[in-house]
Amino acid sequence: MSKLKDTVAAFVGFVTDVVAETKKASWPTRQELLSSTVVVIVSLSLLGLFVGLSDRILIFLLSLLTGTRGS
Repeated sequence: MSKLKDTVAAFVGFVTDVVAETKKASWPTRQELLSSTVVVIVSLSLLGLFVGLSDRILIFLLSLLTGTRGS
């Protein structure tokens, strides 16, 4: 039973520490969060476009080299 009490006490201590550290954190304003979200979405869209176009170009080049038809 002592092991259970120690485990519960350790968990409570952990949660207490998490709450204390969360209160110390510097949280972004709504505008900063919105701006960062837009940057991430635009960056991921551009990266996705780049990867997609690169894939299409490589498929085309490989189909030319192998004489097969790319999908």
